[in-house]
Amino acid sequence: MHRLLPVCLALLLIGLLAGPVQAQEAVPTEVVVRAVSHDAKLIGSNVGGARIVIQDAATGAVLAEGMQAGDTGDTERIMVTPHERGTTIYGTEGAAGFLATLDLTRPTPVDITAYGPMEPAHAMQRTTKRMLLVPGQHVRGEGVLLELNGFSVRLLDVPHRAQAEAPMPVRAHVTMLCGCPTEPGGLWDADRITITAQLRDADGAVVAEAPLAFAGAVNTYDGSVPVPADGVYTLEVLAADAERANFGMAGQTLVVE
Repeated sequence: MHRLLPVCLALLLIGLLAGPVQAQEAVPTEVVVRAVSHDAKLIGSNVGGARIVIQDAATGAVLAEGMQAGDTGDTERIMVTPHERGTTIYGTEGAAGFLATLDLTRPTPVDITAYGPMEPAHAMQRTTKRMLLVPGQHVRGEGVLLELNGFSVRLLDVPHRAQAEAPMPVRAHVTMLCGCPTEPGGLWDADRITITAQLRDADGAVVAEAPLAFAGAVNTYDGSVPVPADGVYTLEVLAADAERANFGMAGQTLVVE
């Protein structure tokens, strides 16, 4: 035991001479994030943009958050032109994105989450990507891409009351999450999308349904659904493209008298 004392004293003296351990200086690190509508374009300001949150994956601490803003990007470049590896697709001038500057002291695993579109609120989807960020290694240009699957569906002037035992007209507006237009034979082909109106009872069971067809105007679909006996129902319009993993829905209460 006595033999260890000189060694311990020597180590203590070395520590005192070295002084306190210096904290590593934070390095500003830029990260561009872009939320993209699956099989379509960027979530732009036209649909309220997307909310981006960057968190420390270990602690959950929010390192940066804000709104993605800008336009939906170059349609030809994103949707039509074949791409070679390394080609800039989304990072064009004015294209929607969110730029964060993080103060990193070490390589840091982060969770990057996108919520969007903001309009309409019921169409909002969420996706998260985990990745490692390194101090001083900026992520610019195309940035970090996060895909959001789905359609944006709105009911158009559908009444909240209906007469029993009579067909009720239903009209809906359907776009990609980025607001990109749908129509038969279009770049976002409505012939690939099944659009259905359904009435559900208080137990959630479907009591009536009918397809909606293209109404002659871009993004617009209509039809009529048979209305059952008196009661309170939920009217839902569902858009589905299972092959491309895109789905969307809008609903409202319907009182049948």
